[in-house]
Amino acid sequence: MRLATWNVNSIRSRIDRVTGWLERADVDVLAMQETKCTDEQFPTMPFAALGYEVAHVGHNQWNGVAIASRVGLDDVQLGFDGQPAFNDVDEARAIGATCGGVRVWSLYVPNGRTVQDPHYAYKLEWLAALRNTATGWRDTDPAAPIALVGDWNIAPTDDDVWDMAVFTHSTHVTAPERAAFRAIEERFADVVRPFTPGPGVYTYWDYTQLRFPKRQGMRIDFILGSPALEARVTHGEIARDERKPGKKGTPAPSDHAPVFVDL
Repeated sequence: MRLATWNVNSIRSRIDRVTGWLERADVDVLAMQETKCTDEQFPTMPFAALGYEVAHVGHNQWNGVAIASRVGLDDVQLGFDGQPAFNDVDEARAIGATCGGVRVWSLYVPNGRTVQDPHYAYKLEWLAALRNTATGWRDTDPAAPIALVGDWNIAPTDDDVWDMAVFTHSTHVTAPERAAFRAIEERFADVVRPFTPGPGVYTYWDYTQLRFPKRQGMRIDFILGSPALEARVTHGEIARDERKPGKKGTPAPSDHAPVFVDL
């Protein structure tokens, strides 16, 4: 099974890019983040034409997560138990489903905005809730292959940022965020990094200032696996070429690249 995650940054704008990559890369399960559409607006038919079932949760033009699978899509859950809201609004940031025997969670961790912003405290609360709930899943069934995948909006180490000086006063690299990520990583291993060691190995490049051609990126998209899933991983990769601009007149790529593993 090939399992992938991709912050698509608007699925309606990039549907052709996404389905084209699914075909070329022979992906079985794709978790998506930042779909930026409601459930009614999600372009299900292009996925169905390729043999994929889709589960999606989206409320408006922000956030949105989905899972597309051609190996089964069972026990779909919108949000995880204990997932906090922001300003009493339940955001579309997590969806889980069992695909080919693997429990997959597509996660779009809150950005945090700035260290002083209430969204930063929300981000830390969200990560703590995920850690507690996911630890319960793992401990209840140690033999369960569980994948926590998506855009984590955290660069866990200095090597995961092109220039730490640029981010001195920014989110994504603060000690509390990194500690929150490590707390989850103690229970669910980063199963891609052993195949893609750094530094300079990124999954995200901002659109501004030619960040991509200058190789000025961040590593913020991850596949974290339970021990049972980690034991099955045979390969991991970042599909960096999918961040390259397409032909003239085609939509811009997402600012993230897909990340995938083979089981």
